[in-house]
Amino acid sequence: MSDLRIEGYASLFWTRDLNDDVTAAGAFRQSLEAGPIRMLHQHDEAEPVGVWDEAFEDARGLFVRGRIICATPRGRLVAALVEAGALDGLSIGFRQVKARRDGALRVLSRVDLWEVSIVTFPMLPQARLRVV
Repeated sequence: MSDLRIEGYASLFWTRDLNDDVTAAGAFRQSLEAGPIRMLHQHDEAEPVGVWDEAFEDARGLFVRGRIICATPRGRLVAALVEAGALDGLSIGFRQVKARRDGALRVLSRVDLWEVSIVTFPMLPQARLRVV
């Protein structure tokens, strides 16, 4: 099995997630300039499953494009689940750098982005991937 190419929005600007977080445009800029973002499965740092070849902010949110590496058992499993439609969520792993409260919402204006995971249940339900 060759590498599986995927892409999607890992975060959408000004969209409330299930944790009452909202990400402002520009929040990821410094992290993206600092270097590559890791691709994990279910936020498990023990076994990366691929690489994000591109990660950038556009007018809608944080867009990622990459490859699930099928040379490892976990990569083959994740690729098979994505192809079958069992996994299609994306989720960001980050540390808050700058945020403010707006009622019940936490508005994230700057985050230290560690990774983008392929997940079963994304905190932001609209954060989904597709096979390229």
